[in-house]
Amino acid sequence: MDSKKIKLKKIDEAYRTKRNLKHDGFCDNLKPTESLDLEKVKNVDDLVRGMNKTAFGGRNLGEATDVLEAMARDRDCFVVLTLSGAMTVAKMGLLVCEMIDRGMVNAVVSTGALMTHGMVEGFGMTHFKYDKRMNDEELFSCGYNRVYDTLELEKNLDDLELIVFEVFKKLDLKKVYSSREILEKVGEYLKRTAEKEKAILKSAYERKVPVYIPAFTDSEFFLDIGIFNRRRKLENKPILNTSEYLDLEHFTELIKKQKKIGIFTIGGGVPRNWAQQVTCYLDLIGKRVGVGGKFLRYSYGVRICPEPVHWGGLSGCTYSEGVSWGKMVPPAEGGRFAEVFCDATIAWPIILKAVMERLDKK
Repeated sequence: MDSKKIKLKKIDEAYRTKRNLKHDGFCDNLKPTESLDLEKVKNVDDLVRGMNKTAFGGRNLGEATDVLEAMARDRDCFVVLTLSGAMTVAKMGLLVCEMIDRGMVNAVVSTGALMTHGMVEGFGMTHFKYDKRMNDEELFSCGYNRVYDTLELEKNLDDLELIVFEVFKKLDLKKVYSSREILEKVGEYLKRTAEKEKAILKSAYERKVPVYIPAFTDSEFFLDIGIFNRRRKLENKPILNTSEYLDLEHFTELIKKQKKIGIFTIGGGVPRNWAQQVTCYLDLIGKRVGVGGKFLRYSYGVRICPEPVHWGGLSGCTYSEGVSWGKMVPPAEGGRFAEVFCDATIAWPIILKAVMERLDKK
């Protein structure tokens, strides 16, 4: 062998020694990927299990399904569902009902708008597809409020006001109410008056699942409270007083009782932050007050949101970032988290249906 070939052989041996190319993946317990074979797919669960062995968003969706299933099966885990975005206008309301009715979630934290449009749906009113032949000025003149590609009728909101006024009139206006208490009363009213309709607040009332709106004044529903109170003032009658502090304390005491907690998040925003910050609040109570605190972090988390992490907002922040705040149990200590960067109207129904099929199997 000439000197040139000997030199190349030595270089090759050195390279292989440096990189240790004898590793075959299996020796390091790496999981192999597999091609998605649609011939083997008989139901949604089959599809999701197949996607779990692929890559990119498909794998994220499969992993999220596994974590949600684990949360649902863990009897020690108290699951908090947080909701933002126009999910009820987008006709995802029955997914929330399904999760509540099946006992998959134990508390709901939401935007006010999402619950308002859910009440519209729950009371049997209709949303419509947006017709691009009509511009936004025409929509305004016709009483149509556009949410991207869907329309909420102004008449729906006017009719809803009259309905919730009936709830408000029966409240004890000498006391201060939390959003949770008012929503519970609406759920009770829905159960009495809308027996044939499925509705989020109705399901929550029946299953005793508390629903919180942390930014209560930021919603059409609270504007109804504002109109109600202005009319009451003109009549020299007591008004309906509310306090977000009551929601904070009720949720905190509820979480404090739990052995383990999990979070399933659609979107992000205030509902996600408010639900997660309870862990910090309990920790601060222990450190700064001395009594009443507890060190408790979320053991499970599933987030469906297209918001990227690099904008720096809470909606896009990773669960890993939450570990640094003391909100999440790190994976090294058993925390299980999954994040799906996708429109929730695509990913959520697939994930939930797959979990439903798994839970329904004997």
